[in-house]
Amino acid sequence: MTEIERIDQLREELHRHNYNYYVLNAPEITDQEFDKLMRELQDLEEKHPEHRDENSPSMRVGSDINKNFTQVLHKYPMLSLANTYSEAEVTEFYDRVKKSLNEDFEICCEMKYDGTSISLTYENGKLVRAVTRGDGVQGDDVTDNVKTIRSIPLVLHGKGYPESFEIRGEILMPWMVFEELNKEREAREEPLFANPRNAASGTLKLQNSAIVASRKLDAYLYYLLGDHLPCDGHYENLKEAEKWGFKISDLTRKCKTLQEVFDFIKYWDVERKNLPVATDGIVLKVNSLRQQRNLGFTAKSPRWAIAYKFQAEQALTRLNKVTYQVGRTGAVTPVANLDPVQLSGTVVKRASLHNADIIEGLDLHIGDMVYVEKGGEIIPKIVGVDKDARIMIGDKVKFVTHCPECGSKLVRYEGEAAYYCTNDVACPPQIKGKIEHFISRKAMNIDGLGPETVDQFYQEGLIHDVADLYLLKTSDIINLERMGEKSAENIIKGIEQSKEVPFERVLFALGIRFVGETVAKKVAKAFKSMDDLAEASLDDLIHVDEIGEKIAQSILLYFASPKNRDMIERLRVAGVRLEADEEDISDHTDKLAGKSIVISGVFTHHSRDEYKELIEKHGGKNVGSISSKTSFILAGDNMGPSKLEKARKLGVAIVSEEEFLQMIE
Repeated sequence: MTEIERIDQLREELHRHNYNYYVLNAPEITDQEFDKLMRELQDLEEKHPEHRDENSPSMRVGSDINKNFTQVLHKYPMLSLANTYSEAEVTEFYDRVKKSLNEDFEICCEMKYDGTSISLTYENGKLVRAVTRGDGVQGDDVTDNVKTIRSIPLVLHGKGYPESFEIRGEILMPWMVFEELNKEREAREEPLFANPRNAASGTLKLQNSAIVASRKLDAYLYYLLGDHLPCDGHYENLKEAEKWGFKISDLTRKCKTLQEVFDFIKYWDVERKNLPVATDGIVLKVNSLRQQRNLGFTAKSPRWAIAYKFQAEQALTRLNKVTYQVGRTGAVTPVANLDPVQLSGTVVKRASLHNADIIEGLDLHIGDMVYVEKGGEIIPKIVGVDKDARIMIGDKVKFVTHCPECGSKLVRYEGEAAYYCTNDVACPPQIKGKIEHFISRKAMNIDGLGPETVDQFYQEGLIHDVADLYLLKTSDIINLERMGEKSAENIIKGIEQSKEVPFERVLFALGIRFVGETVAKKVAKAFKSMDDLAEASLDDLIHVDEIGEKIAQSILLYFASPKNRDMIERLRVAGVRLEADEEDISDHTDKLAGKSIVISGVFTHHSRDEYKELIEKHGGKNVGSISSKTSFILAGDNMGPSKLEKARKLGVAIVSEEEFLQMIE
C-alpha cells in the first residue's frame, strides 16, 4: 500500500470512528488507539501536502492561526420563531393552521435546545460552509471552527442525500463542559460565562480554531432545506439525515392531535432538567413541507412553526439599589441591583424594573426580598415582593426626576409609561446609542465597529453624530489604545463599504422613533428618496400601508429638526445612498393600483408571502378580511367556506392563481 492510499484509508477509518463515538455513542476503539491513528494521518499529510483535503479528520484539531470572519448571504433567510407561553396560545396556533390549510396535518414536536444557530451547506456529500444566523439575512462564515465539532460530519456516509442541500441546527455546550470551563476561567481569574448558550456563541466566534476545538462543543441538527429533498415530511427528512451521519435528536415526535402535542410538552417540562444540555422550550412545526410553503411567513417568522417556552423559574433575593439607564431614544429604564442568585442555569445580579408604574405597583423599598423571574426576556424581571420578610428595610424607591447622565429634567408623554430625557443633542448615552444603532448589522452593518469602539471615538472627540463617521481617516484612529493598523484599516474600509447600503436600510439606520425595519421598507417604497420623504405631509404619510398617525407624526418631527436635516445633508456629501436604486424599483408597476386584495387558500406556483410581495410590487394593498371595499380575492385550493360565503354575499370577485398571474404580466 502506498502512503497516499494509506492516507485515504486512515481518513475513511477515522471518519467512521468519529461518528461511532460522537453521534452513536458506541466507540469501537480506545481513545489511545484513535489518537495513534490520528497522529499517523497527520504525519503522512505533512509529507504529502499535494494530497490535502479540507474535510480530512485532521481538520478537527483546529489551527492557531487567527482569521477574520467573512459575511455570507443566506440562501434561505434564517427567521426567528414566534414565542408562546401558554396552552391557550398553542391552541390558537393549532386552530390558525387548521383554518388556513383546511386539510389534515401533523405537528412535529422538537426540543428547543438553548444554543447558537448554525447553517451547514453540503455539496456532493462534503461540508463546504458553516454560517451563523447573524441578522437572519447574512451571517459569519465559521466553517473552520465548525469543523472542530466532532458531532458534525465533514463527509457524509450512506446514500440518497441530495447533491447540494442545507441543514440547520443548534451548536451547544453541554452542562458538564460548561461547568469545567467556568472552573478553569475562575482559576485564571477570568470573567465567567453566564450560561452555556453564551459560552457556545462566544466560542464559535473565536478567531483561533484550536481553542474552539478544545471547548468540546456539540450540535443537534433539526431542519433540512434544498430543492431535491428525499421526502415531503420534515420528520421523515430528519430520519434520512440521521442515516447520512447527522446527530438528530431522538426525542423528536410526530403528533396527529392537539392532545398529543400537550402530552409531549407536559412530559418534557419536567424531564428536560435531566438532559445533558440546556433547553428552554418545545418547537412545534407543521410536518408537511408543501403545507409549510402554503402557510408562508410573516415579516419576522414562519406561520407554520412556533416555540412554546417553558414557564420561567423564580428565585428570591435581596434588592440592594436601583440604577437608571438611558437609551438612544432618551427613554430612562430603572434596573434593580440584586444579591447574586442562581436562576435557570445563570447567575442573576440585575433585573429590569421597566418603568415608574412598575416600581410604584410593587411598592419597592431598598433591602426588600424580591421574587425574580426569567421568562421570555433576556434580562430577568422582578415580579413580586416578600412583604412578610420586611424587618429592616431602607427608603421607598422613587423614580428619578432628572436624567442620571446629563441632569436634564425628565418628561413623560401622554399615553406613555416611560420617562424621557429630551436632551438628544448633548446626552452621551443617546448620542452613542444612535451611533450604535446606525452601525448595527440590520442597519449600515459597519464591520469592526462596536459599542466599545463607539465609546472610545466619542470620548476622544472624534465623533458627535453618525455623519462624523464618514470624516474619519486611518490616521485619526491608528494610534488610539487597543487599535492596531489592521483594525484601523478594517474600520475605515467598513465605513466606506456602508455607502453601498440600500436606501431602506439607511432610513432604518437613522433611528427615527417607531420606524423599525419593516416600516422603513414600506416608507422607502412609497417615497423613493430622502428628499421626497422630508417634504411629505401628514396626509402623504398616513396613506402609506401600515403607517398610522403616530408613526407619521414621528417622521414629521424628525425632519422638522434643523440638526437632523444638517446631518442628512452631510451623509449625502459623504456618498451615503439616500434614494432607491433604479434596480430596486424597476419591477414595480401600478397594475393593481387602488385595489385591496384578500389572499385565501393553498397555492401551487408561489407561497402566500410571495403573492403578498407581488401585490405590493404592482401597487396593490394586502388586506386581511373581506369587506365591501375588497377589490377581489386571490383564491387558491381549499378556500375557507365562510370566506367564500361572505364573498358571494358582498359580490366580491374571486380570482384564481392563474388569472392573477396573467393580470400582472
